[in-house]
Amino acid sequence: MLLVDDHPVVRAGLKALLESTEQVEVVGEATSGDEAVEKARTLEPDIVIMDLAMPGMDGVHATRRITELGLEAKVLVVTIHDEDEYLVSALNAGAAGFLNKSAADTDLIGAVEAIARGHSYLPQHAAALLARRNAQGASSRKPGSEVLSSRELIAIKLYASGFSARETGKEMFLRPKTVEGYLARAKAKLDLHTRRDIVRFALEAGLLEGER
Repeated sequence: MLLVDDHPVVRAGLKALLESTEQVEVVGEATSGDEAVEKARTLEPDIVIMDLAMPGMDGVHATRRITELGLEAKVLVVTIHDEDEYLVSALNAGAAGFLNKSAADTDLIGAVEAIARGHSYLPQHAAALLARRNAQGASSRKPGSEVLSSRELIAIKLYASGFSARETGKEMFLRPKTVEGYLARAKAKLDLHTRRDIVRFALEAGLLEGER
């Protein structure tokens, strides 16, 4: 686990909360986006707890860099900022989850456990906001899951839940390239382009029900 926040008191509080479970090891800390990217590269953590507002490179850009580098780390954004302002940007950058710091004391452990299992994590109100925003911006509804083959549907569900193509391949007993083919065909059928689009579709289609 890598903790990224420019406030030492916040990092100390998050570290104490996480390590109280005796199942999480914090392998490093960073105080800026640039440092977060470098430590994610060198320390190879499973999960990065990412703040958004920091000096230099912010958390959204740092998340995008970690994603673009193909690192195994999954990013959980934990911020004081409201979902209205940053949720879409964080998901577009590749974040696997989003949590407000005001709920960290009750929801952080569950969010980390969900992401560690390969799922995405969005609080209920954040998921509702994402679906509502997309519905408001859509001029017409896209085709539903009925246009997908069974394997395309499974691939989309796992990808929306935070699985990489390699992890999805393990679950489906397929090569990553084969999974990428299923994902590409599914996205073309549904006219989806970004991870945000796929998560929104999966939420509206009920594919992520019960996953927190």
